[in-house]
Formats: sequence, C-alpha cells, structure tokens
Amino acid sequence: MGSLGAATSAITDADRRVIVLALARMVGAIGNSFLIVVLPLYIASGLVDVEALLGTRVGIAGASIAVTEPLLIGVVLSLFGFLNSLSQPWTGRLSDRTGRRKPFVLAGIALLGTASGLYVLASEYWMLVVLRAAQGLGAALTIPAVVALVNEYAASPSERGGNFGVFNTFRLIGFGFGPILAGIIVERGPYDLGVVGLDGSLSGFDASFVAACAGAYLSFALVYLLVSDTEESARAAGTDVSIRIRGEDRLLDPVFVLGLATVAMGVCIALFATLQNQVNVRLDQAPVWFGTQFAAVTITNVILQVPVGRACDRFGRRPFLLAGFVLLVPSTLFQGIVLTPEAMLVVRLIQGVAVALVFAPSLALAGDVAREGESGSTLSILTMGFGFGIALGPLTSGILVSYGFVVPFAVGAFLGVVALVMVITQVEETLGHAT
Repeated sequence: MGSLGAATSAITDADRRVIVLALARMVGAIGNSFLIVVLPLYIASGLVDVEALLGTRVGIAGASIAVTEPLLIGVVLSLFGFLNSLSQPWTGRLSDRTGRRKPFVLAGIALLGTASGLYVLASEYWMLVVLRAAQGLGAALTIPAVVALVNEYAASPSERGGNFGVFNTFRLIGFGFGPILAGIIVERGPYDLGVVGLDGSLSGFDASFVAACAGAYLSFALVYLLVSDTEESARAAGTDVSIRIRGEDRLLDPVFVLGLATVAMGVCIALFATLQNQVNVRLDQAPVWFGTQFAAVTITNVILQVPVGRACDRFGRRPFLLAGFVLLVPSTLFQGIVLTPEAMLVVRLIQGVAVALVFAPSLALAGDVAREGESGSTLSILTMGFGFGIALGPLTSGILVSYGFVVPFAVGAFLGVVALVMVITQVEETLGHAT
C-alpha cells in the first residue's frame, strides 16, 4: 500500500502536460495491445486464409524452417516491433530537426487508429502483414516525439525520473489491461447492432478492431486539444543531429549501451508471448493462468514505475540499472525451468520488478546527457531498443522452442548477462547530486 500511495501522490503532483500525454498514450496503448491477443486468435479462427502457407519451408541463414501457425503469429506480432524500432531513430531525428513534436504524434496516432479499423476487411495473411507494418510506422512517428516532450517538460534533472515514471505508469496500464479487454470483447461477441439502430451483428473480432480504432482516435483528440510543443524544441530546429556510438571517455556512448541493453531486456520479456500453448501444456494450467502470468510483468511495472522514477531522481540512475539487470537474468532463465503455475507467476512478477528498475532510470539518464533539442533522437535509441527487443522476442522463442522449452529462456538469460556487463563497464552516474 505504501508504494501505491506514493505513486498516487507523485501522479497528483506531476506536470499536467505529462499527465495528458500519459493519458493519451494509455488510451492508444489499450487499443494497440488489443491486437496482441486478437491477432493470434484471428489467425487461428480460420477467418484468415493461411492454409496455402502452412507446411511450406523458408530459408533463413542457409537453413530452411517449416512454416507453422506459431511462426506466422510470431511474424505478425514481431513485424510491428521491427518497423517501429528501426524507424524511430529517423523519426526522432526528424522531429529534432524540424523543432516540432506534436505533428509527429498526431500523424502516428492517426495511422495506428486507421490501420486498426481496417483489420475488419483483412481476410488474407498478407493484409495482416501490411496493416501491422503500417501500425509499426505509426508507432515510430509517435513514440520518439512523445518521450521527447516528456523529457522537455521536466523543469530540472531532479524531476526527470518522476516524469518518466508517471508516463510509463499510464502507458503500462493501457498495455496491461488492453489484452484483458480484448479477450472479453472477443469472447462475448457477436454483438447485435440493433441497439444502435443498425441491422445485423458485429463479430467479437470486428468489435475489438473497432474498439482499438476508437481508442486511438480518442487519444488523437486528447493530444490535439491539450498538448503543445516546447520552446526548447523550436530553438534547436535545423540542428544537425546524429546518434553517437563511441564514448568520450570510454569505448561506447552510455545511451548507445543502454539501447543495446534494452534490446536484451525486451527480448527477455517477450519470449513468453509466443508460447501460450506450450506453457499451458507444460504446467497443466488453464488459459486464464497464462493471461495472469503474461500480465504480471506489466502489473508490477504499473505499481513500481513512479516510486522507482522518483527514487532515481534522489539516489541516482546507475544503482537501479544494475539491480534491474541483476534480477533480469535469473527471472528469465527460471521461466524455462519452473513446473507449476504458481512458480511461473512468481518468476514473472520478479521479472516485472527487474524491468521497473531499468525503465524510468534509463530514460532519465538519456535525458540527462541529451543536448538541447536532441531529446527525440537521443531517447529514440532506448525506445527503439525496447521495441526491437519486444519484436525479436516472440520470433526468437517461436524458432528456438523446437530445440527444447528451456532454450529460448536460456538464450534470453545470456543476453541479460551481456547487458549487465555492458552497463557495469560503460555506463556511469549522470545525476550530479546523487547520494
């Protein structure tokens, strides 16, 4: 209760512009996260024609892999993250150079929402691929500009972690509860349209797509009416902004290192997403258990983001980063070892703590070292890294699980060790008054 009380107090005290951005991002995240649950069910339902693809073989790095339904699901889920993450450095840099954030946010939300609505017309697998790709580009337009605004709204470094804690809390609420709402909407369909004066009915799938579209456009309205660009962005318009890889006093730039480490963290979180059927069989559990275990990481983050963000403003960024990656390694590995639903839930909760310890402090550290007007390109390295990891995770587990259930999680744990070593050797404290 203490953490929840502290979080509530911190949210109440936060910059209202940050809260508006966070609310808008929450609404958008609810709509977009619908698809994490809905698209796999939609593909498996037979409403999308995939029969011609199943059983064929594709070549990857000199080897051929049979196309299976889990692989098709993994590709669709991962495509969003790949296009989103790989495009973010370019969209972040463009928003820095133009000195504008709001137009990028609005354009991205509009693209996300429109694509969500068009899923009702998708009856072929390639249509899902095109629409998911469009949503990836929409997210790439939105995310760097939004986090740049959150960073620029901080009056001083001592407020930066708290701002990102508030922002991430709302975003994760949307991401965490979106799949739950999606499951309810799909399960209770079809819906009689007579209640709104129309003939016919709407299937559970189509209702979820319409709800995702509506959520995105509600987010659009909030941003359009209540969010404005900052003077800091405008002053730096036209500046030549580039991503730094080499460090000034060490081998690698600390933000670049955190970007790579965030890739590893994203992979570790997302390995679980593709393995619903395998996890349920292995643990002899009902599907509701998997939904709870999947949401555990997000729920833990919702509770801890604000307290961790405020604490890293007081005690420094680096201690939280180190503690987070130390916890990430065993909490990932043990997901491939535990044999009961309860143990899996505990391990996923611990992984959620690890992510919470890394998220806000890493964004705050990047904001500390970002030069004036470079927030978009600097912070996009971290958002890109996380998105890329989230995209790579389902695809990685979909391929590696055929070698043994523990293999994907062992690979994820190894990546966590590499990330920890990089942070220890390449990232130093940036908060000048850390104690």
